[in-house]
Amino acid sequence: MSPTPRERARVDTMERILTSGRQQLAEHGAAALSLRAVARDLGMVSSAVYRYVASRDDLLTALIIGGYRDLAEVAEEATTGRAAPGRRFVALCEAIYSWAREHPHQYALLFGSPVPGYRAPGGTVTDAARTPAVAIQLIEEAWQSGELAVDAPMPPAGPAVRRQAKELGAALDSALPETVLIRFAAAWTQVFGVISFDLFGQFVGSFEPGDHICTFTFRTAAHTIGFSGQIPSAR
Repeated sequence: MSPTPRERARVDTMERILTSGRQQLAEHGAAALSLRAVARDLGMVSSAVYRYVASRDDLLTALIIGGYRDLAEVAEEATTGRAAPGRRFVALCEAIYSWAREHPHQYALLFGSPVPGYRAPGGTVTDAARTPAVAIQLIEEAWQSGELAVDAPMPPAGPAVRRQAKELGAALDSALPETVLIRFAAAWTQVFGVISFDLFGQFVGSFEPGDHICTFTFRTAAHTIGFSGQIPSAR
């Protein structure tokens, strides 16, 4: 059934509100996000905006969910095809990096400093999990096909980390060994760490431009996980 004109108008208005919110993020940062400013930008009275988003926190939540969904779509598209899982993992990292550079303020909202006074509701977790789920699927594919080096040397993990990995495996309904999940956790945080370092200017005066060290780190992360298939060479 096709949406009614009223439903289409509501969707269009909500998208305009989100677009204005993203513009505010870029110009003033998340802490300064204001529904009144959105209303002024759109030529609407504040009460009309409040019919779509009840508070600043609701607008932040909508922007966060939208960011996670956009990133997940980029991740899913980057890993299609028949290349070796290790190559697709590096392609996934490169796609995340490209998205972050194109949308630095959205990336900062998702992975930067917490917004003062804001606490994300539990409903954001599902969308937040989509991108790492893409990586987990690649790892499972490599493990099932024998392309994952699960016996490579690694520092011993303590009981707390092993317990957490076991709980994660149960939550994911994954048969991956605990050691692989631990490797993934270390590698995944490494990926986002190097991206954040580059975006937030931490490589100024050292590894700049940062794209070369980022690519190296993505390949290092693939090795940490245990991908033994073809991994792209450094540029």
